[in-house]
Amino acid sequence: MVNILWGVLIIIGITYGLLSGNIGAINDEVITSAAKGLDMILEILPILVLWMGLMKIAEDSGLLKKIAEWFYPLLSKLFPSLPKQSPALGYIASNIAVNMMGLGSAATPFGLKAMKAMQEINKKKDEASEAMITFLVLNTSGVTLIPTTVISLRMLNKSSNPTEIILPSILATLIASIGGLTLDYIIRKRRRKT
Repeated sequence: MVNILWGVLIIIGITYGLLSGNIGAINDEVITSAAKGLDMILEILPILVLWMGLMKIAEDSGLLKKIAEWFYPLLSKLFPSLPKQSPALGYIASNIAVNMMGLGSAATPFGLKAMKAMQEINKKKDEASEAMITFLVLNTSGVTLIPTTVISLRMLNKSSNPTEIILPSILATLIASIGGLTLDYIIRKRRRKT
């Protein structure tokens, strides 16, 4: 759906540029945007590699497992359908811990492993389980304590205070998480009644 939306917006922009006689501006923007995009990737890549490396060290050292243990009491309440010793809970906790550091790309492998583990115990293989849906809501709206990627982008674009985004980020993601999980809980309760 997002691909279609972006495609439509690009076609509208190009059509408008052609009709208004700004074909040169379109050409210039395509060339400069591609160069800017590549420059941004090359500038932010070392920062992401550093943080992903730190997360790998944390995983290998057992730190992520310790952090995951802190989340188990909360996760057992959020995912009552998962067995207490399910490996999915560990992957979910690791995903949450890494997402809290603002490293969605480093959290993705844990999310995929969590979904795979939940699918193995899913009774209806062609349909997402309640636990899978709850995890998706939690992963999408997850609380971010340090938005590493956003701070990095702000630093690269010479922001006068790149870390000022931390408090708004915490508030926005906290509200999104509470709202998403509350809506998930309400829908789950209604489905069980029917």
